[in-house]
Amino acid sequence: MVVAASLALAGCSTVSSDAAAPNGDGVDAAQPLAGKTIGIAVVGTQHFWDREAFQGAVDEVTRLGGTPLTTDGNRDNTLHAQNHDIFLAQNVDAVITILGDASVDPKLQQLHDAGIPVFGVDHASEWAVNNAQSDNEVGGTALGKITGDALGGTGNVAVFNAFGTSLSFCGERYDAWKNELATDYPGVKLIEPELAEQFANAPDDARQQTLALLEKYPAGTIQGIHVACWDQPAIGVVQAIEDSGRTDVKVTAFDAGPDTLEIMSEPNSPFVGNIAQLPRKIATISADNVGKYFLGEEVEKVSYVDTIPVAGPDEATAVAKELGYTQ
Repeated sequence: MVVAASLALAGCSTVSSDAAAPNGDGVDAAQPLAGKTIGIAVVGTQHFWDREAFQGAVDEVTRLGGTPLTTDGNRDNTLHAQNHDIFLAQNVDAVITILGDASVDPKLQQLHDAGIPVFGVDHASEWAVNNAQSDNEVGGTALGKITGDALGGTGNVAVFNAFGTSLSFCGERYDAWKNELATDYPGVKLIEPELAEQFANAPDDARQQTLALLEKYPAGTIQGIHVACWDQPAIGVVQAIEDSGRTDVKVTAFDAGPDTLEIMSEPNSPFVGNIAQLPRKIATISADNVGKYFLGEEVEKVSYVDTIPVAGPDEATAVAKELGYTQ
């Protein structure tokens, strides 16, 4: 599906920005993308992170003088991959690809072979000039510490990890989280087998799986549930815990958008740990890298963006305000 470049995404909260490269480093010359069409493919716009990254890329390409040609995969990786054919047919000047699994890579190779440079947003690929992403290892390590501290250094934790193998950034987060627990919190044990959340309708799916999990593990036998890659499933996990009256189980996850920070901010919330990402900044930097590329400047293979650890309700309230999600 092709989306108009001027698309206004309803309900899209944004990190505060200004006219000069919002949250990005900018480029050295004004309007380096003037006269150029830049394809921007996003896997979907249902999720806050995706919407923010998409809009950040569109806004920055436009600010740099380019014309965005955008597609939306509607949270379908196959459709997302196929959408890249549009950019090949239109012979765009460059492509920014946002998220997606390995099914996208053959399309990126075709673009590369056609001389169209590709830039990833949370999509590392040998065919991309650059991938802009969170510093997932640092974030995962910080989240491991939050988890270990919240559990007092001991307990059994179930893990939702559907994408640790298929998406490299998910694996980086999960591995760093596990390594931190193994190193500094050896009393925390992971329950096997892992759980696998659905990509679509993740909160409801995770809620149903968590209800079944809590039936299997009575009070005192499970102390935590961790969502390894993102935090939309954690919404359903929290609902199931509260519905079951299981105040003994704590929840941690990775993303910290406005909806999950709001849940964390509630008094006595079981959602005790998260890592806030800056998706608009990540995509803005990706668009800046496109501009630098066309200026003939060196572009690093990976652009890392800092994350913000969030532990407990007070930090959740403060971070939501810092990021402009609340007043």
